[in-house]
Amino acid sequence: MLQANTIRQERERILEGLTKRHFPDLGIIDRILALDDDRRKYQASGDEILAEINRLSKQIGDLFKSGQAAEANALKEEVAARKETLKDVQEHQDRTAVQLEELLITVPNIPHSSVPEGRTPEDNEVFQDWTKPMPDLPPDAKPHWELAEAHGIIDFPLGVKITGSGFPLYRGKGASLQRALINFFLDEARQAGFEEIQPPLMVNADSARATGQLPDKEGQMYYVEKDDLYLIPTAEVPVTNIYRDVILEEKQLPIKMTGYTPCFRREAGAYGKDVRGLNRVHQFDKVEIVVIDHPSRSYQTLDMMLDHVRGLLDKLELPYRILRLCGGDMSFTSALTYDFEVWSAAQGRWLEVSSVSNFETFQSHRMKLRYRPEDDKKTQLPHTLNGSALALARIVAALLENNQDSFGIRIPEVLHRYTGFDRIP
Repeated sequence: MLQANTIRQERERILEGLTKRHFPDLGIIDRILALDDDRRKYQASGDEILAEINRLSKQIGDLFKSGQAAEANALKEEVAARKETLKDVQEHQDRTAVQLEELLITVPNIPHSSVPEGRTPEDNEVFQDWTKPMPDLPPDAKPHWELAEAHGIIDFPLGVKITGSGFPLYRGKGASLQRALINFFLDEARQAGFEEIQPPLMVNADSARATGQLPDKEGQMYYVEKDDLYLIPTAEVPVTNIYRDVILEEKQLPIKMTGYTPCFRREAGAYGKDVRGLNRVHQFDKVEIVVIDHPSRSYQTLDMMLDHVRGLLDKLELPYRILRLCGGDMSFTSALTYDFEVWSAAQGRWLEVSSVSNFETFQSHRMKLRYRPEDDKKTQLPHTLNGSALALARIVAALLENNQDSFGIRIPEVLHRYTGFDRIP
């Protein structure tokens, strides 16, 4: 969440950033500043009244000590009247502060200067392209949903029967492949210095609001109304919220965490060929990496996270490219996002498997997360970052399609010790 002081001091930069995002309501900035002016006036008035009450209270004490009870009682009535006025001013201040918060929480993050112009995914910039040969598939190559059925490793109709569309059921070597990928991703993250976390799969509204899922993605989350809880769309939400309302010491930074969870997304409005099989599902497994770091080095940390995801895809022998998202395609909370896409050979298209983002101070302000500098100066806001490392559904789709041959489906060598087999025959 942006701070009113930041908007006041950097109004033109904020407006330029929102324009790059194609945010539809630029007038909200002036409404925010007007409310902040009102809040400041009420606060200044309240401070003046409180100072006067304190001054009169001291006089009352002095008058009683000197035996001037009548004069003291007269001042007590005046103090009582001023306290009523102060109460009224504070109520106005509180209402204004709530209205200001309600506006601020609807304003997205401001894009980093390197974010390209554009409105749609077609405007995203290819940051790193794939230059090596693509997989050479047999003439009768099949998409992953046909492979899964033929090999009996993913049962889409049974998932529909048990739950509904978008909830695949993995079985046999398909389930083993899922577990192998999860363990591989977690082991790689732990070896890179990330602390493994096993978080809850549901969060309260405060947690969803802190990381920016509310109010932006309320319609995309599954909501348990009776308990007022949300099923998590990503491990980013509970893992980052570990540090909500926390003051860290500067020497604790960076904090590096990883977590595996199932993820739940309604994907409202998704339809057509792009949702077939594992292309777009309502429940999928994902390993997430989350970093809280000092603002001075968060973009070096972002580069480290990109290298980590590159390493995973290289070891899985999957062709991939990296996109830098344009202003109109970025998430509500992000300042800069890179998407990794893997090549789905049988479908002849790229599939997104990871987003790696720097949120700068946007989430930490919403979470009231601070760090105390080593020189003991005023507490500061750290930067938060996160990335998928990796999302399994589309990784599995690409692995099945790209590694099919006349003998079955080859398993990448790095997974052999996790699966216990090197091929799905």
